[in-house]
Amino acid sequence: MPLSRTLRRRLAAVVGLLALLGARPEATAPTAVEREDEPRLRNVRQLTFGGENAEAYWSVDGRELILQATREGLACDQIFRMNADGSEARMVSTGKGRTTCSFIQLDGSILYSSTHGHDAGCLWNPDRSEGYVWPVYPEMDIWRAGPDGENPQILFQSPGYDAEATVCPKDGRIVFTSSKDGDLELYVMDRDGRSVTRLTHTPGYDGGAFFSPDCTKIVWRASRPTGEELESYRALLAKNLVKPSKLEIFVADADGSNVVQVTNNGAANFGPYLHADNERILYVSNQHDPRGRNFDIFLIRVDGTGQEQVTHNPTFDGFPMWSHDGKKLVFASNRNNEARGETNVFVADWVED
Repeated sequence: MPLSRTLRRRLAAVVGLLALLGARPEATAPTAVEREDEPRLRNVRQLTFGGENAEAYWSVDGRELILQATREGLACDQIFRMNADGSEARMVSTGKGRTTCSFIQLDGSILYSSTHGHDAGCLWNPDRSEGYVWPVYPEMDIWRAGPDGENPQILFQSPGYDAEATVCPKDGRIVFTSSKDGDLELYVMDRDGRSVTRLTHTPGYDGGAFFSPDCTKIVWRASRPTGEELESYRALLAKNLVKPSKLEIFVADADGSNVVQVTNNGAANFGPYLHADNERILYVSNQHDPRGRNFDIFLIRVDGTGQEQVTHNPTFDGFPMWSHDGKKLVFASNRNNEARGETNVFVADWVED
């Protein structure tokens, strides 16, 4: 017998509370949410139930996921780790400050960005009189901790925003975004936070970068404002804000050379991830919605040709990542919500041509 709406909400609340207390409950039974207009996705299963859950990324062995979530009892995002089937979810950040952008390192330790080293609260919310803007908190630092969050230590910090760190699955190098030099640029460092090298040098927001599975390439989102738009971008950045309404997808060699702009649609494009063939990219865009509210996942070749729409859910689908064997896809979505505003994590088998 299917669970009632009320019972499922209560179960989700219990799971969230147990996670906060450090318990390891079994995940709610996966729910199939197939769509006939999404032939690339088979055996779609829902892994989280309730709250805002996003940016779920695979461990190299494909056995675990790490994500950020605002759940019952939390005022802002904290980091959670769970098995690939959604079981044994537990909070692995400190429960203090505001966190984002987590990843599992090769040795099982975790990376995430957090403001808790400066303030135990959630800090300020952006001023919406500026329009739809993202905050880039200067209090954000990149932290490393043990597999279950033990012994958190700052891995990288500057007087500016330091976040959006992801890991090369071959040698553990870390690509991240920082405003330490006055603009939002990409940097790379070794797994221990040393040998920091700047990769991008063009005015505008460079962020959300990932290595290709063989670590020879990077893919990221970027704005390239000029003229009055550049002046507006710099004025907002001085207030620790960015406006993400116009971002394009770029790809380059891992040292930042041979930059290629992949998209040129003038939309809000983000969340890119390279396939193991280094020829195809998954990314997220609102390019088909005149109001800019519906985001879907798209597949495109690195030369900008052969675009294919992967998801067709009429609200939000985003943050896609192939498992390292290329057989599964994890993503976040508003589909199958029990309450308005929820975002949950889903996993599916990826169907190749």
